[in-house]
Amino acid sequence: MPQSVRPKCWSKKQARSQRLDRIMTVQSSISLRDRAAAIFAEAVAAADPAKCLRQRLQSAPLPSPEHGGRSILIAIGKAAPAMMEEALQHVQGDHVALIVTHSDNRSEVPGATVLTSGHPIPDERGLKAGRQIIALLSAARKQDQIIALISGGGSALVPAPVDGLTLLDKIAVNEVLLSSGLDIVQMNLVRQHLSQLKGGGILLHGAPAPITAYILSDVIGDDLRAVASGPTALPIGSHADARRTCIEAGIWHRLPKAVRAHLEKSIPEHTIAVEATNSLIGSNTISLEAAFRYAAQNYRTEIVSDALIGDVSDAAERIFQAALSATSNRPTALLFGGETTVRLQGTGCGGRNQELALRVAQLTQYRTIPGNWVFLSGGTDGRDGPTSAAGAIVDAGTLTRIRASGHDPTALLASNDSHKALTLSGDLLMTGATGTNVADIQVMLLGSNV
Repeated sequence: MPQSVRPKCWSKKQARSQRLDRIMTVQSSISLRDRAAAIFAEAVAAADPAKCLRQRLQSAPLPSPEHGGRSILIAIGKAAPAMMEEALQHVQGDHVALIVTHSDNRSEVPGATVLTSGHPIPDERGLKAGRQIIALLSAARKQDQIIALISGGGSALVPAPVDGLTLLDKIAVNEVLLSSGLDIVQMNLVRQHLSQLKGGGILLHGAPAPITAYILSDVIGDDLRAVASGPTALPIGSHADARRTCIEAGIWHRLPKAVRAHLEKSIPEHTIAVEATNSLIGSNTISLEAAFRYAAQNYRTEIVSDALIGDVSDAAERIFQAALSATSNRPTALLFGGETTVRLQGTGCGGRNQELALRVAQLTQYRTIPGNWVFLSGGTDGRDGPTSAAGAIVDAGTLTRIRASGHDPTALLASNDSHKALTLSGDLLMTGATGTNVADIQVMLLGSNV
């Protein structure tokens, strides 16, 4: 029947039905968003630094110095304050404690000196903090006990450049690495050979004192040589490996001249007389398992990947295909953990989680994910790139909302301007600094508002 001759009562009935459908869709989406955020929060809670350290110390107490010695506690990273506060409750006898963390994570810890420095770009404060750490380590004696509390973010927070390099050189290198598309292990391989503290630097400066390290890993696969660039572990690779990585990535000529000159030197490997007792206390895998247990209370739940790494566009395609392949009639939660990389092509602002979420949403303009769905991608530290967002939660209406604001989501994505796009759609995930860091968690919820 043509629209123009439809009975008025039929038209009102249809309009009411359409309104109800829209209301149900919005309500479902809101509920799904809340549930996705709750699953993500559970993953973050499982990486609570104090809780993780406390659990480890229950089975393996904090080591004590020899007679006449003291404990030297050094905490580096985004989780440093919480880890130090817990550690100080277990230390006995004479001790000194130093914390270096990001300003967003700063909190006063009685009995410890708290320093803040820049992240992800190193700054002068970090340079001074590195010098203080080296001075403290260099004063250690054989009867002392060094306790290192390491978490993600330490690479930028404590630059400590080798002789011949400046802070500006380190800043320039960091900017190149962050836009290179290299993964965290490759980036930290390069960083190690430009720093006095990375790649076993605490071992070198702290010898001959014994060293025990407790590590909260933000590296997928938990290679402890890569967490905060491995200050208490042997280097990831050689000087030559670092140079070759830069050349193969096509970034060699973008590095400062002094950095290239340093990496071209033939430098013998350091002989490390003391090896640390390194203990992993938290990781992305542990948080992903906690998210699984929580989601499984309401969903058919699957951990699709615990190593979602590589280029962000490839990762988005993997997630999208997993959603299309989900055939269960039950509400479904697909979980992922990892740390993707972004190769910068434009001048926009964003982070890997925001870009990943926007790319997943963009794929739905070519093929629709059946039913109701939301997708969350978030950094467990609460910070995604140089923004105040942890990531984003997108849904079937994301692209429509961006276009309704008068902008083209494809153009924004091409300029790496995911933050602006997701601000326009109202899809940013805002948690504030969490005080921990175990890389990223992704949650795809399908098929119900449960």
